[in-house]
Amino acid sequence: MLRIGLLGCGRIGQVHARSIRALDGAALTAVADAMPEAAEALAASTGAEVRDVDTIIAAGDIDAVVIGTPTDSHFGQIMGAAKAGKAIFCEKPVDMSVDNIRACIDAVGAAGVAFLTGFNRRFDPNFAKLRARIRAGDIGAVELVAITSRDPAPPPLSYVARSGGLFRDMMIHDFDMARFLISEEFVRLHAMGSALIDPAIGDAGDVDTAAVILTTAAGRICQISNSRRAAYGYDQRIEVHGQRGMLRAENQLESTVELATNTGFRRDPAQHFFLERYEAAYLAEMRAFVEAVTNGAACDPGIEDGLCAQMLADAATQSCETGQPVDLPAA
Repeated sequence: MLRIGLLGCGRIGQVHARSIRALDGAALTAVADAMPEAAEALAASTGAEVRDVDTIIAAGDIDAVVIGTPTDSHFGQIMGAAKAGKAIFCEKPVDMSVDNIRACIDAVGAAGVAFLTGFNRRFDPNFAKLRARIRAGDIGAVELVAITSRDPAPPPLSYVARSGGLFRDMMIHDFDMARFLISEEFVRLHAMGSALIDPAIGDAGDVDTAAVILTTAAGRICQISNSRRAAYGYDQRIEVHGQRGMLRAENQLESTVELATNTGFRRDPAQHFFLERYEAAYLAEMRAFVEAVTNGAACDPGIEDGLCAQMLADAATQSCETGQPVDLPAA
């Protein structure tokens, strides 16, 4: 039984708590949060103990930590957990600083502990099947990938100001998905963005509408488009074009029921947001972490994947600000 301490009891922490409780091979031993009432509420619903972060990291009755705290706290928690010999599951981004991530990589490697970066979309059943069919050769060599990701509405301005920007906060998932699907590193990136939804987002130094083109050394192309607003729900689509055909993963709708009348065809909207859309992915992700740690296997995606995605996000931010393409260094 893998005994887990959960750091962060907000929205994503609650998702992870449900996943842990659904797995036979894991137990939620303790929870911590900067807001005592959040920790107490989650403990009451799960049977876990409330402890502080440092106590959980040092505890002898905890084998692994799940980090769902704000990004600026990740570095210290990762370094402490690695030193304590704990396996680590960390939400994206690992850190806003590439140098800090590299320091975490060194600490995790020196400690020999497992580390999974929380890119949950890799575990979505549809996206995972799409990748499996790419690797099986269903469409031959990949030539062009198109990833669409649009949120139903912008986040609060208070969140925008500390998010690191759209490329680091939102599109970082798509950068990881692009690497996951193409299985090659990108060598060049060109990004553009605008504040079309809310001028206040632009005033805060961010964009709410963006597109990025990435290319590999072999010339394969990936295009990513993001928007902070979609009137029809949470828009998550992928299309992969290859030499022999195309693979496509469509939106998850609220139901599969379709109405047809003399005025046309009508379907339900896309599921509202990420909690509904990626419910199965969050459970599969936690299962993969627990099984990897229990069996002594490597976690995938690992901390190096967190570094690569962050480097792409930094390059996209630079490209958007300068209007120029960026040549990408090796991780």
